[in-house]
Amino acid sequence: MKFFVKICVLILLSCHVQSKKLWWETMSLYQVYPRSFMDSDGDGIGDLKGIESRLSHLVDSHVDAFWLSPIYKSPMVDYGYDASSFTEIDKIFGTNADFESLVREAHKLSLKVIMDFVPNHSSDQHEWFQKSVKGIEPYTDYYVWHKGHKINNTIKEPNNWRSVFGGSAWTWNEQRQAFYLHQFGFTQPDLNYRNEKLSEEMKNVLRFWMDRGVDGFRIDATPYIFEDERFLDEPLSGISDVNDYSYTISIYTKDQPKNYELMSEWRKVVDDYSAKVDQVPRVLMVEAYANNSMTMKYYTSGIHFPFNFILMDIKNSSTAQDIKNFVDKWMLTMPQGATANWVTGNHDNPRLVSRLGFHRAIAVTTMALLLPGISVTYNGEEIGMVDTPINTTDPSRFRDPVRSPFQWDNSTSAGFSTNPKTWLPVNKNYKTLNLEFQKATKESYYNYYRELATFRKTSSIRNGNLELKVLDNDILAFARKAKGKNSVYVVINLNNQTKTINLRKFKNTPGQITIYKATPGVDIQSNGLVKSDAAKIPPNATVIFIGKNKKNRH
Repeated sequence: MKFFVKICVLILLSCHVQSKKLWWETMSLYQVYPRSFMDSDGDGIGDLKGIESRLSHLVDSHVDAFWLSPIYKSPMVDYGYDASSFTEIDKIFGTNADFESLVREAHKLSLKVIMDFVPNHSSDQHEWFQKSVKGIEPYTDYYVWHKGHKINNTIKEPNNWRSVFGGSAWTWNEQRQAFYLHQFGFTQPDLNYRNEKLSEEMKNVLRFWMDRGVDGFRIDATPYIFEDERFLDEPLSGISDVNDYSYTISIYTKDQPKNYELMSEWRKVVDDYSAKVDQVPRVLMVEAYANNSMTMKYYTSGIHFPFNFILMDIKNSSTAQDIKNFVDKWMLTMPQGATANWVTGNHDNPRLVSRLGFHRAIAVTTMALLLPGISVTYNGEEIGMVDTPINTTDPSRFRDPVRSPFQWDNSTSAGFSTNPKTWLPVNKNYKTLNLEFQKATKESYYNYYRELATFRKTSSIRNGNLELKVLDNDILAFARKAKGKNSVYVVINLNNQTKTINLRKFKNTPGQITIYKATPGVDIQSNGLVKSDAAKIPPNATVIFIGKNKKNRH
């Protein structure tokens, strides 16, 4: 009898664990680019105290967690993606104490804090690299060094590997009398994870930030961490420009099996810490610009999810079938039981409205918020910010237009700073395109975003099944349904003419449905009842309908 009871209890516990989602599985995740979010001290550069002062905006926007682009001590050649210390905050952002204060205040507001972890490389100013150059133990092999090949009394590079930023991935160091590898800039030497002491150092970095309350990590540039240790030449692609990254086919410098093994080790570090120290579930997510099969392997390696950039592939020329194929590609190849996520933009790519225009940007925002899983929003995209024209001849500054300061209001520097001169210029449209103005305007991008961010907390969106259809050459539609709950239908008209569509093509659609929400400014009656087999969708509009469950009238 005792054995029978024990089995029943175990079954009940198992069912309970499987049915209850962890905090990150349905989160709205918000990317903060710290230099551009909020300046607290008037130097024209955003900082940690500035972020803390604006946490209420994240709460108002129904954000569950935010991740910070790098704030490590850095010479800022690559704006923090070149850390000269992995455990110190750069003084332009504040201090380690400021960071701990930010985490405390965020947690008081039930916001989770995600740290950007940049493990592929450090800055060449890092103490480890300086000691590695000098051959000081244990740092000698903390980086990837190679003596090269001597041909006719000339030392040649070890192989033909190319840097992502262009040119050779090798730079000669006169003092060490060897080449060091850098898959990115020459000031960003690659760390050597085949060195066990270095590997443990980086695990300690994870523990250091967890000690300070961090709820998870976004891991940068994961496909590049390991290289084939034979240092073989990569095959040529046929591209003639030797300085182009695509000059070679990256079979030895990208997506190596050991990358995934390392992810498993880091997952164990995080899980062990949570189990032994504070019982707080933490999340690991990776940036992995890789093909679909290589990206999906991160799920099985132990990473909670790799960022899904599929919605960023949508173009103005994309058809309804194209977009359905993008979504299916992720949903149908994702491992069973895994959590999907939807990224609409980030600090490296043109802003959503600049890429697609207002109407398609609204459509993509709606998809990110109402498709299953996690939504990811880059700061400023919740108000429809656009790229800021910035004149520069520096090729490393090509991403500046998407990194301009957040537009809070119509005061000096859009409310970002008291300083009229900011690190990047504020977009001149800030007088009318700003958060304060949009809050006061009923039919605004922000009010639409905020309402959907609230709506995504409902059971149909959190837990509902997904049914995705092309109803017409220009109509993409999807339904979200949870047992016993109201069903949700999202219809996207990619045509510049009104379309009449039949939502009875979805299973068990009621005869009449209610218009819940539509693209801001579109002439359509909210809360109006329509026949589900003859719903009219205005030109270029996104319309959300609710189908009432007979047993769920509220």
